[in-house]
Amino acid sequence: MIAEVKANEKVVNTHFLSKNSMDELKQRMNTIHLRAGEYLYSEGEKVNKLFYLVKGTITLYKSNDEGKVLTLNYYTKDDMFGDYMSHDDGRAMENAKAIEDSVIGVIEKQEIEMLLWRNREFSIEFTKWVSYSQLLTQTKLRDLMFFGKNGALASVLIRMTNTYGIKNDEKWDITKKFTHDEIACLIGTPRETVTRIINQYRKDGLVAYDKGYITILNLEGLRSICKCEDCPIQVCRL
Repeated sequence: MIAEVKANEKVVNTHFLSKNSMDELKQRMNTIHLRAGEYLYSEGEKVNKLFYLVKGTITLYKSNDEGKVLTLNYYTKDDMFGDYMSHDDGRAMENAKAIEDSVIGVIEKQEIEMLLWRNREFSIEFTKWVSYSQLLTQTKLRDLMFFGKNGALASVLIRMTNTYGIKNDEKWDITKKFTHDEIACLIGTPRETVTRIINQYRKDGLVAYDKGYITILNLEGLRSICKCEDCPIQVCRL
């Protein structure tokens, strides 16, 4: 039986922030609610805020006029996301969509700047958070650019394991359901390519796939395909 969907707490990207810093942020948040399918913001929209996910799941993605979609990130409970713009006319470069009912804390840019000015501890921690966010993006681009679709898919499956995986003996059950279309969006390739590679992985004994649920049978085998560099778990996540 597949366990209830729950992201691994170790991958939460606010682990850089102390309890005091998080308390300071939470005091400055305005909370909003989104239903599944609603947008937090869209590409090109003016966004000078950061967002803290109290509950639910948000996906960030880019799309073009032909309808091609590249999923950039999944954010879950206790994650913080958004671009800290140095100018007042910052425009979103992606779409942020709720894929389940979500509660989000909204932090205005001026509140962040006030904390950076007043709180040295927060300033150091926030700098680490920004650096981590950039590293997460860089490693995903590396996987897409240098290891081909086969390596990119292996990397995505490893990231799924770190984010939604539960170990069962030598296997890992991915508790979140992913269709081939959703996986294709994570590596920017047609669904047919994903189907072909997953079928090969199944033949090679690397994974099992049943009605959208993935089981990782040979994690080391996937790591060898994408030349895994053993990044910290907070970087090797969806």
